[in-house]
Amino acid sequence: MGEENMRKRKGETNRERDEQSIQSKESKTMNLQKEVGLISGICVIVGTVIGSGIFISPKSVLANVGAVGPCLVIWAACGILSTLGALCYAELGTMITKSGGEYPYLMEAFGPIPGYLFSWTSLLVIKPSSFAIICLSFAEYTSAPFYPGCDPPVVVIKCLAAAAIVIITTVNSLSVKLGSYVQNFFTAAKMIIVIIIIVSGFVLLAQGKTENFKNSFNDAKISAGSISLAFYNGLWAYDGWNQLNYITEELKNPYRNLPLSIIIGIPLVSVCYVLINISYFTIMTSTELLQSQAVAVTFGDRVLYPASWIVPLFVAFSTIGAANGTCFTAGRLVYVAGREGHMLKVLSYINIKRFTPAPAIIFYGAIAIIYIIPGDINTLINYFSFAVWIFYGLTVFALIVMRFTRKELRRPIKIPIVIPILVTIVSILLVLAPIISEPEWAYLYCVLFMLGGLIFYVLFIHFKFNWAQKISRPITMHLQMLLEVVPPEKVPE
Repeated sequence: MGEENMRKRKGETNRERDEQSIQSKESKTMNLQKEVGLISGICVIVGTVIGSGIFISPKSVLANVGAVGPCLVIWAACGILSTLGALCYAELGTMITKSGGEYPYLMEAFGPIPGYLFSWTSLLVIKPSSFAIICLSFAEYTSAPFYPGCDPPVVVIKCLAAAAIVIITTVNSLSVKLGSYVQNFFTAAKMIIVIIIIVSGFVLLAQGKTENFKNSFNDAKISAGSISLAFYNGLWAYDGWNQLNYITEELKNPYRNLPLSIIIGIPLVSVCYVLINISYFTIMTSTELLQSQAVAVTFGDRVLYPASWIVPLFVAFSTIGAANGTCFTAGRLVYVAGREGHMLKVLSYINIKRFTPAPAIIFYGAIAIIYIIPGDINTLINYFSFAVWIFYGLTVFALIVMRFTRKELRRPIKIPIVIPILVTIVSILLVLAPIISEPEWAYLYCVLFMLGGLIFYVLFIHFKFNWAQKISRPITMHLQMLLEVVPPEKVPE
């Protein structure tokens, strides 16, 4: 009898130990997992930045400045500005190791209202419109070979774009590792087409195709407005230089891998972009480039025939890779905003089996699908750039402010203060120049929409009306059961 009691007690003790072990394991793992290393970090930057922009923007940049010389200068200057901005973000990201990009930095420097306005604008305008533009570009290049000699039907393009959004959203909801592997594959694929275009351009230059570079500054259109709009289109192609800051919590050794990924990734992209544009101009005059419907396809038809089919195929790979990288990182902004109480709480929940912010990613994909319905790409790019550089400039200014107000914060990387000052000044010029030189009502509407977020902040966050909570509570409960998600158990400091 005594032996039986001892066995029972031993069994209960073992069960208690197992339960404690499980609880301990869950408390350690019920958060975003650190799955992204240095190579994957570089691939996120390169894979997100090199997307549809380099195949869309060259024509728009050239149209605004009017000549080959200023066009190449703009591309190089955009690369320098992106690198300087990314260095500022490297200091911010290693000082405040929270996911969500600009959001936690604005919260730390200026308080909840600027952080909320950024999340409001990003979640409803900036991020989903960017995702939609990239997927629409993917759909155009994918459908073009099936409609030779004419433009693909709009319905086909939009259905393909919606399908791409659904697939990418599903992949990133299922697994962080799967999303990283997909990103690495498409980054490798897009580097192939980049290398093909660059090598082809060098071969043509070696053969003496330099006539399009003579008198390259003649007929240039130089004004504050035209340069700003050229920068907008060039910076659209570089957009994504800050994407690694959205997944800081998932980086292995972020103090090392975040700055290294930036220092390697963005200069690599900058060199590629300048060389790709040089390659375009070896085979096309300014007039021919402006008349081209798809610059990369025109280049492939003239240089790679009969293997020109390679270009639209790999451009499709490039755009889908950029869309995957955008979804992978932007879902984390929704997650962090929900965790801080600035969005529905369920958006900050994590899947108990896959440890991904599935509700945030699904929400982001749903908004992006809405954005594929309207859309002139060039107009969207201009207003996207206008809105995003307001917050880029404000975030870099936050770095300057925290040098004086948050001296106690540990700074593994500390850049010279002249860099954030310069980036802040350039950001102000980029925002104000087109408004002053070419004012349009749309810029005012954009600002009013951003400030309109204050209405929701006052009603639902500051005063926290009970009726809103009563409505959201059962919705949260049902979504939690449907998606198998729970709140994160700890918030990184």
